[in-house]
Amino acid sequence: MEVKIINKSKHQLPQYATPLSAGMDLRANIDEPITIGSLERAMVPTGIYIALPEGYEAQIRPRSGLAAKKGVTVLNTPGTIDADYRGEIKVILVNLSSEPFVIEDGERICQMVVAKHERVDWTEVDTLDETERGAGGFGHTGVK
Repeated sequence: MEVKIINKSKHQLPQYATPLSAGMDLRANIDEPITIGSLERAMVPTGIYIALPEGYEAQIRPRSGLAAKKGVTVLNTPGTIDADYRGEIKVILVNLSSEPFVIEDGERICQMVVAKHERVDWTEVDTLDETERGAGGFGHTGVK
């Protein structure tokens, strides 16, 4: 799939880390380090602009290594970049650890997954079909 991209960053284009990776790493494009204190958040620019085709979105997801090792994650996970958005991709990171986290220029801060999606046409009805689950949710299946 071909996607138009403008790279105003000082870094390489987003790329897949392995041949079977679903997401591409995005890098911070900053002039000086950003420190995110404990329980603080920051909007981190990437210098990347894209034009997705209709029917696609780009999902911004955390990097598992940052989350597991540093407690840093994407705040609105997954963030959605719509096909009609043409601005710079910026990533809202939050530090859930008790230690400050410093973001350096060029650091891989998240991954981006491009995914096809459907549009919904609603049909209002008075009842829905019955299922075995019904209205059960939020742990209704138990612990095992």
